[in-house]
Formats: sequence, C-alpha cells, structure tokens
Amino acid sequence: MPRFMTLIRIDEQNAPAEGPSPELMERMGALLEEITKAGVMLETAGLAPTSEGTRVTWSGGKLSYTDGPFTESKEVIGGYSIVQAKDKAEALEWTKRFLQTHEDYWTITAEVREIAEG
Repeated sequence: MPRFMTLIRIDEQNAPAEGPSPELMERMGALLEEITKAGVMLETAGLAPTSEGTRVTWSGGKLSYTDGPFTESKEVIGGYSIVQAKDKAEALEWTKRFLQTHEDYWTITAEVREIAEG
C-alpha cells in the first residue's frame, strides 16, 4: 500500500495566540484515534514555531544558516503526518476530515504527496 505525507501549512502570524481550543483538541484526538485504529496513521506530530528553527541552505558550493523566525514566509509547515492508504483518494479523505476538525477562523493548507518508494 502506498504511503503519503501530509504537510500542514499554517500562517503563524495569524494563528490564534492561545493555540488550539480544547474542543478542537478533543475532535482532533478522536479523529487520530479513529485513523490509528483503522491502521492508516503511521506517524504524526506538530512542529515547534519557526522562531525556534534554523534554515540551512546550500548555494554556490557553500552552506549558510538562517535562524528563525522566517518572516518572509506567509505559510510555514506547522505539522505533518505519514499515512498508509489504499490510494490518494483515501489519503485526501482523511486529510479533509482533519482540516474540518478546525474552527472556521483557522486558515490551514494541507499538501498531500505520495512518498516515492525505493
């Protein structure tokens, strides 16, 4: 069965300062339990804010390092998941359900890509 990586993109500057509501966390927890019991979820996690990150760039034969926050980025990767689904349609269905757990004031983009195997 193919594996898919979902990259969750958020606008850090417009995300709720208080973070996810308790109700959102409850809905998300129920969905994660369901997708795990279905044998689809392989791994998932949120990521620390870009203010705690560092970008490493290779250009012109040299490395450079840029510490966050990355203010030039409107959207940043806020989390990810790796699922094993029968096809892309199933991976997209689970992604849709994840996005719909969020309240209307959230703006989130999910990029779903199949993992290229060996």
